[in-house]
Amino acid sequence: MEGSTKGDFIRRVILIIIGAAIAAYALEAVLIPNAVIDGGVTGVSIMGNYLFNIPLGVLLFVLNLPFIYLGYKQVGKTFAIYSTIGIVALSISTMLMHGMEPILGEKDSLLVVLSGGVMLGVGIGIVLRNGGALDGSEVLAVLLSRNIPFSVGDVILFINAFIFTGAGFIYGLESALYSAATYYIAKVVIDVIQVGLESSKSVRVISKKSRDIGQAIQDRLGRGVTYTHGTGGFSNEQVEIVSCIITRMEENKILTIIKEHDPSAFIVITEVAEVRGGSFKKRDIH
Repeated sequence: MEGSTKGDFIRRVILIIIGAAIAAYALEAVLIPNAVIDGGVTGVSIMGNYLFNIPLGVLLFVLNLPFIYLGYKQVGKTFAIYSTIGIVALSISTMLMHGMEPILGEKDSLLVVLSGGVMLGVGIGIVLRNGGALDGSEVLAVLLSRNIPFSVGDVILFINAFIFTGAGFIYGLESALYSAATYYIAKVVIDVIQVGLESSKSVRVISKKSRDIGQAIQDRLGRGVTYTHGTGGFSNEQVEIVSCIITRMEENKILTIIKEHDPSAFIVITEVAEVRGGSFKKRDIH
């Protein structure tokens, strides 16, 4: 495997299978019995199962095959292998769980949306975090976004708008709205699983007391800082910028530290998708 040990590969495969099984349980025990679907290829497969009585597992595997090939050509061999394992596990799991007693009924619509969305998000999130995918629509969105003036998120939204519109004709408007809400909840949970509750943020501070602020951040927050020099565009004055990476939970604390030293400091805080290397690990400050 590319850059991965045998042990790491086995661990990822086990987690991908577990994630696929969780997603399958959400589909078979919560969503499908209550006429609620997911977006992407999974949603199309569920509607195909309803209209043509073709086993869901078969549709999930067959409809995702072209996207696995695209993923192999555009992303790489490792991604294609992990995605194949995930999709096969999802297909087999839905077959094994098909016909099981639903855990919620039609009267529990809100619980269906919440629990189904959370479970689906957890399952898909685990698979994505370990390098695979359970739905080919995101691969398609990445490829399409390269040739049209829209982002990946815009393309996915456009694709799913058609899918949920189709669900409205097949299952009714109410079910389509529930499906859209479930999809949204699942996407939020996926983001949490991938990024984590302790998501990172980048902080940049421009102040005449930059050294004092930087030292206080290191002493009181335990985070390393970097100083860079710049020039004000309007004033042409030399300025010093303090930069550091913090977790979401530390945002209020760092704002307090900055304001104590310079209430008029210019502060920019942005989301960070991932942090690797360097010395991001927090220093023990007791």
